[in-house]
Order: sequence, then structure tokens, then C-alpha cells
Amino acid sequence: MRYTEARMTKIDQELIADLEKETVEFIPTYDNSMTEPLVFPTRIPNLLINGSAGIAVGMATNIPPHNLSEVIDGLIALIEDPNITVSRLMEIITGPDFPTGGFLCGRAGIREAYETGRGSLCIRSRTHTEKVGSGREAIIITEIPYQQNKASLIERIALLMKEKKIETIAEVRDESDRHGMRVVLELKKDSIAEVVLNQLYKQTPLQKSFGVIMLSIVNNRPEILNLRQILEHFLLHRKAVIYRRTAFDLKKAEEKAHILEGLKIAITNLDEVVELIKASANPQEARDGLMNRFGLSILQAQAILEMRLHRLTGLEREKIIAEYEALLKEIAWYKEVLADEGLVMKIIRDEFAAIREQYGDDRRTEIIEAPDEILPEDMIIPEEMVVTVTHAGYIKRNPADLYRAQRRGGKGIKGAGTTEEDFVNRMYLASTHDTFLFFTTRGRVFWRKVYEIPLAGRVARGKAIVNLLDLGDQEKVAAVLPVKSFEIPVGEESHILMVTKKGIVKKTILSEFKRPIRRGKIALTIREDDEILGAALTSGSNEILLVSRKGMAVRFNEADVRSMGRTASGVRGITLAAGDELVGLEVLSGDPGATILAVTENGFGKRTPVDEYRLIRRGGKGVMAIKASERNGLVVGVLQVGEEDQIMLITNRGQIIRMTMRDLRVIGRNTQGVRLFNLDQEEKVVALGRLAESDEEEGGEADQPPPAPEE
Repeated sequence: MRYTEARMTKIDQELIADLEKETVEFIPTYDNSMTEPLVFPTRIPNLLINGSAGIAVGMATNIPPHNLSEVIDGLIALIEDPNITVSRLMEIITGPDFPTGGFLCGRAGIREAYETGRGSLCIRSRTHTEKVGSGREAIIITEIPYQQNKASLIERIALLMKEKKIETIAEVRDESDRHGMRVVLELKKDSIAEVVLNQLYKQTPLQKSFGVIMLSIVNNRPEILNLRQILEHFLLHRKAVIYRRTAFDLKKAEEKAHILEGLKIAITNLDEVVELIKASANPQEARDGLMNRFGLSILQAQAILEMRLHRLTGLEREKIIAEYEALLKEIAWYKEVLADEGLVMKIIRDEFAAIREQYGDDRRTEIIEAPDEILPEDMIIPEEMVVTVTHAGYIKRNPADLYRAQRRGGKGIKGAGTTEEDFVNRMYLASTHDTFLFFTTRGRVFWRKVYEIPLAGRVARGKAIVNLLDLGDQEKVAAVLPVKSFEIPVGEESHILMVTKKGIVKKTILSEFKRPIRRGKIALTIREDDEILGAALTSGSNEILLVSRKGMAVRFNEADVRSMGRTASGVRGITLAAGDELVGLEVLSGDPGATILAVTENGFGKRTPVDEYRLIRRGGKGVMAIKASERNGLVVGVLQVGEEDQIMLITNRGQIIRMTMRDLRVIGRNTQGVRLFNLDQEEKVVALGRLAESDEEEGGEADQPPPAPEE
């Protein structure tokens, strides 16, 4: 008994209402000194309103709390339509309503729980963002998931910050007071709040699941009930309570009416009754005399003897008669209720309506779409980004407009900070909404959104890729491919073409890569002595250009390469000379005026018409693309460009130059080219890339006039 003491509130009285009217069964307490109710004759559906959680031998229950108004409305709907479906009930009882508020994500788990009695719910904290100055944002947590401790949540976030699993949070503060909860997560500059929230949802109890098991004891047997069955059992309970309460009230009314009937007889024969009592020797004789004279029962006769004299006044006599007539009406009403089930259901319905009117309130937990139905990129502004990767495996992104355009031959601007052992060797351009496919040297592929790549300053080094991808020993990122969508319209084809340094090519349909796995998948089965060089999106009928480090090029039709599965190893694309390897892959557009830009490590390059590269079958040795002389150095890469295209060159010291292709005239294929980049001693060009959108040049003339082309 000491474990069940509680301070009761006003609504608690509805749990024990009519307890004194023999509405429920009573059983002995643990020591047989008293009795206690087996269940409460509650007027409110407490099992759903407050929920329940418990563990027994081989079974458990976990029923979430619900909104009182919604459950009452559901019960009324069940009374009005006994054949109502769970789907219809779900339009009224929309889902659990937790006292801590927050969000309930998705309706699939709710529907499963309501239809089968089992399900899993996703509950999420309520948050919003605020500006805190200097371009920084703060995530404000105002509501946390049900049964989650605020202190442990803050402790978990702090631990992730300490272990550098979340590096974008600068400070955590608890500003909660008597007005409510307020936990402030101040972010570092340029951090994206939506991305940080997604990390917190995955790694902290800011989002958690609630497993629903609606197990209840029904007629001394455990049963898993759906929503409709729980409501039905509560209605049956209320019907039993109403019948027993009415029977109790009828019994009491009939007992009282019996007494009043005797008093009425006494009042009607007042003089004779008084004389009989006066003539009696003792109360026993008086009682027997009344019983024999007027045909009264023992109770009636005793009530007459105990009646006070003031009740013999005229006014009191009228009250007794009026009370007796009122009791007769009550008795008739009770009998009518006991004989008419429809009347019982109307009483239950009216009581439910009164409960809702007195105690009902609004929902606290808001139901939203499931997390996978609202993608984070929907809340991120599309922006063109330059993504750079260093030889040592550091990655970052910057807005493309950070780099101003220059004439060819300029000195460029600093694009990344590097060390003596490191240098920038790859650059890619894509929208923040694109997906990046990371192809590793060992033939695996990883998926990351562009906005997940850290945003760093122009001269910053970036973040180690090992913190973004689960790479193996000696495994490096060999190619990165931005993909806007994996869904291909009917009638169209889209493939990913992969090539290796040994000249192997492989084509796989894009849809094979639409199911990302965080730890990566096999994209190509590769030999131990080979590595992936690059990858590109194709239509299945494009022309492909492969260029080797020694300047040899092969142009062939993509149809020569059949489509293969993800784990296939591919076919030969070019026959390489000893010591040579592939450095360039281009998917040709087919434009009549298209040109190929070839760039060498010493800063030289040239534009050559595509037509000068004759179309052959895959696997050939190819033709000369640019002379890999001592002056030029070996080939760095190639790009298909137009007059208005802007390209960027990067050196091993992090220098970047941006130029427009109209400044570089078209020359023959078998030439050495012109100077594109003035390099310092020991400085080499390591990568080139094209801007996604051309814009007007800014800045002045080049640092020095470009030299004349050399044939």
C-alpha cells in the first residue's frame, strides 16, 4: 500500500468516481486487513491517456500516452458507429501525444501500431535556429523526446565534441529556466545547421525510437490489442460500471422509497398512530402494533418510531410526500436504464462529452513527415562549389565565385594552403545539392552530398577524407563524380564509365549506384597492380577520349563497351606503351566546334579540334594528343572545352589560375602548345577543371603577355 500513495489532482477524481457504489470488484489487500478495488471505475481511458510500460516474464508492454480530447472523440465515434475501422479512428486519434512535446516523424509506424498493436515510432526534439552574430548560427532545443533526460543529452553532445565526431559545434549552454527548456548549441562559422542537426539525430537521443507494444490484461489473460480493441474494451468496462452503478442507485432508491412509503402511511393516519404508540408499554409493543395495524415492515415501523416530532408539521408532511413521488420517478428511470442498452450508451456518451469539455486540451506533440520524406538539401540554397582534394587526402569546398577570372599567362591566386609534403592534385565543380560518388583506387564507391563536405577558407587545407569516408589501408580516393539524380526518365539511359591507369574501361548503369551504403560498395573488381583513374556519366552512345601521360590518345564509341554489373572487371580501352599510363578521360559532346584542351605539367597546353582525333575501335594504341617533350613535361590531363568555357589550373603548391578559353586559340594536334601558367622552379601543374557556369571576367590584364604559339 505504501507504494501506491499519491497526491491526487482534480482529474484523478474521475478515476475513482462511483467507487462507493459497488461498481467494481474488491479484493483483500496483501495482509488481509482491508480490501481494495481490482480496477478503478474510471470515466477516462487512462490506459491510453497516460500510457503504460512494464516488463514481466516473457512479455512486456509499452503503450505511449495520448491526447485526452482525441481519445474521447474516438470513443464517441465508436459509440456512434460500432463498425468503425482503425483507419477511420486514426483520422480522429492522429497519434500518441507525449507530455514533453516534440515531433512524431511519419505515420507509417503509428498506423502499424494502431492496426496490429506493435510498431516503432520516431520521436524528435523541437528545435529552431537563431543568429548569434558574425554570421554564426545557434541551434536552440526547446523540447526533447519523451522519457529523455536533458542532462544526459547535453553530456552526450559534449562527448561527441570532445571526441571530434561533431566538429561544427563551438559551445553548448543550458539556458533553461522556470519558463521552459532552452539548450543552446552555438555553431562554428559557416556551419550548416541542418547538417549538424542530422548528425545529432543519428548520434544523440535528440531523435530516438519508441517501440509500441499494446499488451493488456483482458479477462486475466495478456493480449496485444489494436486501437479499436482497446477502445472497445474500455466501452465494455464503462457499460459494466453504468449497469452496476444504476443497480446500486436503484437498490438505494427502493430502500429509501420503502421507508418513505411507511412514513406516508403514518402521516395519513397520524392520530391513530400517535394513540397506538401512547398506549404501548414499550417500543417493541409499539412496533408490533404498527406492523399488525397498518401492514408495515419492520424497517417501516422502526422508521416511524424514530421519526422526530417536527416532521409532523404540515410542511414536513408535504416534503415527505414530494420526496416519495420523486423517488418513484428515479426508480422508474433506473429501471428504464437497466432495460435499454441504447440509453446506457447515451449516458456514457454524455459523460465523455463532459470530461472532454472539462479536461480536454490541445496536442503537444506535432506529427510531421518521416525524416526520409524531407531531405536536408531541400533546406539548403543551391550554390556552385569548387571542391579540391590534396595529394595527402584533404578535402574542402568553396564557392566558385571566390576565384576571380584572369587572362591566360597570369600568376593566379592562392587556392589552398599546403605543406611541403602535400599538394592539391584534384578539383571538381558541383552544386551543393549534388551527390558525390567517391571512387577509390581499390574499386570501391562511397556516397556523400556536396554540403557534407566541409566548407573551409580559400587558403585553408581542408579536412582529411578519412574523416568522411571509411577507407582501408593504402586506399585513396581516385575519382569523384557529381550526380544530380539517380532517377532516369523512361526511354533514356545513363551509365557510369570507369577507367583504370592500365587502360581498362567498364560501363555500369547508373541505377546500380542508387542505394548508398555508408561503408561503401564495390564499383569495379580491380587487379592488384592497377588503380581507378576516373569516372564519368554517359548516355550509352557517347564517344570516349582516353589520353595517356606520354600524350597518346584513343577516341572510340562507347557502344564498344557493353554494360556490366558493379562487380565486373571491365575490358581494354587502350593499349599502352611500356611505362605509360592513362591520365585523362573525356566523354565527347559531339558538337561540331568542340575542341580538346590538353595541359602538361610545365604549364603548357593547347586546344585542338575533336575531329583531328580519328574515331577507332577501343583497345588501339591511338594518336599523338600533345608532345610530351622535355619543355612541356608529361601530360596532366585533358578537357573538352568551348569558347566561353572557363577553366582552372592548380599547381602542387596550391596556386590557382582561372581563364576563359576564348583567350586560347585553336592549333594542330601534333604540336607542343603555348604557355598557360607561369610556374616557379620545382612547381608543377597537377590538375585542371571546368567552371559549371561562365561569368564575366573580373580583374585586369595578365601579369605578362602570353608567348606566341610554338609549332
